[in-house]
Amino acid sequence: MFSDVFSNPLFGVLLTILIYTICLKIFSKLKLPLFNPMLLSIIFIIIVLKTFNISYENYYVGGSILNALIVPATVALAIPLHKNLHLLKKHYLSIIIGILVGNVINCLLIIFIAKTLKYKPELIYSMLPKSVTTAIAVGVSENLGGFTSITVVVVMITGMTGAVLAPFIFEKLKIKDPIAIGISLGSSSHAVGTSKAIEMNSVSGAMAGLAIGVTGVFIVFIIPLVVRLV
Repeated sequence: MFSDVFSNPLFGVLLTILIYTICLKIFSKLKLPLFNPMLLSIIFIIIVLKTFNISYENYYVGGSILNALIVPATVALAIPLHKNLHLLKKHYLSIIIGILVGNVINCLLIIFIAKTLKYKPELIYSMLPKSVTTAIAVGVSENLGGFTSITVVVVMITGMTGAVLAPFIFEKLKIKDPIAIGISLGSSSHAVGTSKAIEMNSVSGAMAGLAIGVTGVFIVFIIPLVVRLV
């Protein structure tokens, strides 16, 4: 009887939504990057699957439905980009150059370090899109032949690391420009960094939201070029 329930597509969907909602509540109460709802959701779902001996295949029957929503979620990133278009027009040169150079250096460093440590190409492909939002990162990793599960984890670690360390780095380097703060957080730590930027001030939050969209566009073109070095 339970096997029929676990293999039902609704099981995977409802379990994911329920656990994510709970984790979102935990995060809203604690306000700590370490309790990122996506990270907590993964941990709790694994615990549930292991505890009740549910196979990943049965869970993914429903989970694949949510996975299909990645495409429209990616398209939806055009919304914050459109809302902050006036800021892009005003500071377009510094924004575009900063994000472009930052992403190129980021990708080259990943390839250099990974090749030095003799990582397999699939692992490198999985880590290259670490600084963009999960929706785009998973699509890029999948197209390159990387492991999307590793990509999701790397993206979350990148976001949380940036959100935790950024205020300390800004303070030590005496970076006070809200535009610079927003662009750096949005382009390197995606949604988690953007939430931190919003906490700091409204201008930084708006610029971080803009940086997410611009970074997503750039990374789609940059990675196919630098991946030839792998």
